[in-house]
Amino acid sequence: MKKNINIDRRRFLQVLGAGSAGMVLSRCGVRNKENSDAPGISSGMPSDGTMTYRTNPSTGDKVSILGYGCMRLPTKNENGEDIIDQDAVNRQVDYALAHGVNYFDTSPAYCKGKSEQSMGIALSRHPRDSYFIATKLSNFSPDTWPREKSLAMYRNSMKELQVDYIDYLLLHGIGMGGMEAFNGRYIDNGMLDFLCKEKEAGRVRNLGFSYHGDVEVFDHLLSMHDKGEVHWEFAQIQMNYIDWRHAKEISERNTDAEYLYDELHRRGIPAVIMEPLLGGRLAQVNNHIMEEYKRRRPDDSVASWAFRFAGTPEGILTVLSGMTYMEHLQDNIHTYSPLEPCDEEELALLETSARLILDYPTVPCTDCKYCMPCPYGLDIPAIFAHYNKCVNEGNVPESLQDPNYAKARKAFLVGYDRSVPKLRQASHCIGCGVCSPHCPQGIKIPKQMTRIDAFVEKLKQNRP
Repeated sequence: MKKNINIDRRRFLQVLGAGSAGMVLSRCGVRNKENSDAPGISSGMPSDGTMTYRTNPSTGDKVSILGYGCMRLPTKNENGEDIIDQDAVNRQVDYALAHGVNYFDTSPAYCKGKSEQSMGIALSRHPRDSYFIATKLSNFSPDTWPREKSLAMYRNSMKELQVDYIDYLLLHGIGMGGMEAFNGRYIDNGMLDFLCKEKEAGRVRNLGFSYHGDVEVFDHLLSMHDKGEVHWEFAQIQMNYIDWRHAKEISERNTDAEYLYDELHRRGIPAVIMEPLLGGRLAQVNNHIMEEYKRRRPDDSVASWAFRFAGTPEGILTVLSGMTYMEHLQDNIHTYSPLEPCDEEELALLETSARLILDYPTVPCTDCKYCMPCPYGLDIPAIFAHYNKCVNEGNVPESLQDPNYAKARKAFLVGYDRSVPKLRQASHCIGCGVCSPHCPQGIKIPKQMTRIDAFVEKLKQNRP
C-alpha cells in the first residue's frame, strides 16, 4: 500500500496536460472524427448505425469489428450449482447476429468445458454462412499432448459446435510453457502438420494462434510464417491502452502489444484482440479518469474508450468482448456501429490514463479463471475483483488519518464478505503455488493473497 491512490483532480489535470501530446499512433490509420457519424450511447438500445466490418486479406471474410467472446456466458443457479443459462445465450446470440455481429470465439476450456456445446446449440439455429466460429486446440495439460488425445479434442469441438468445418482455429495460448510446451503440444505429436492438412481439406478455413507468455515462441511462429513453413491467416493477442506500451510494467512475462501488433501488421497478418478491457479493469477506472472521459464524451460509457482504442489500428480484424449481460452487448454494438476511431488527442489521453492507472496498486487479473479451481477453495478472481473495485472507487484507505477512512473501511470489509464467502477469502491461502503457472498475466498469486489478507486484517483490527 505504498502508492497514494487518492490523486486529486487538480493533480490529475496537471498530469493530463503534460501528457496530452505524448502518444501518436500514426500506423493506426486514424480517421478524422468530422468524417464519422458514430452515435453516442444514450438509451441503452442500439443506434440505427451499421456495424463496422474488416476484411481478412487471406480469405476475403468480412468480419464484424465486434467479436463475441464466449469465455463468460450467462449463468443461472440450478440445484445449488451455477450452470449456463442456454435461453439467455440464445437470446443474446440472436440479438448479436441481428445487429451485425458475426464472429464468435470459444474454446474447449471455457465455462468448465461447456462453452462449445452452448454455442453449438445457439448458433446451429441460424444459417451456417451467417457466422464465423472460432475455437481452439486447448491442449494445455501434458496429458492431452499425445496425438490421439489432441485429435480427440479437435474432433469433439466439431461435434459440440455442430459444424463440419471451423472458420477460425487457433493454437491456444502459445508462449505459456515456452518452446518446450509448444513443441510438445503441436510439433512432436504432428498436430500442426495435421491441422495444415485439415486446412487444405477445407475443414479449417483459417489457421492461427493466440499468444500469452514467452515472446520467443511468438517470434518463432512468425519466423515459420516467413520461411513458408506455415501460413498464419490471423493471430490473437492481448491489447488495450495499458498493454500497448506498459505490459511489462504489469508483469515481466508480458510483451507490449505495440510490438506484437507491429510484427503482425508488417506481415499482413490480421490481429484478433482479446482483453480490450483488461478483465474489466478498464470499465471501472478511477473516478478522476472516468470524469475526464465523461467530460469529453458525456454520452459514451467508460468501456467504449477501451473498445474504440482496440478497434482503431487498421490491422485489427475483430475485438473480442465477453458479453455476459445484454447491456454489455448493446453498449458494444453502439460503440462499433459504426466505429469512430480514436483521434490523436484521444490516444494521448488514453496513454496518460494508462500511466495514471499504473500508479494505483491494482492486481492485473483479467478474470480468465485459468487459476481455478483452487485446491483449497479460494475464489481467486473474486478476491482480486473486489480489491480492484475498491481501489478504483477510492475505498482502500492508506492510514487512520485518511479523512475517508471509516467510510472506506466499511465499504471494503462489508463488500468483501458479500462478494467472497468467508471460506473462499485470501486468509485461507496456504501459498501452495499451484495457481501461479497457469496465470497468463504472470501474477504471483500467493504473494498477492498474502498482501490482500494482511490489508484486510489491518482494517479489521482498525490499526495503521
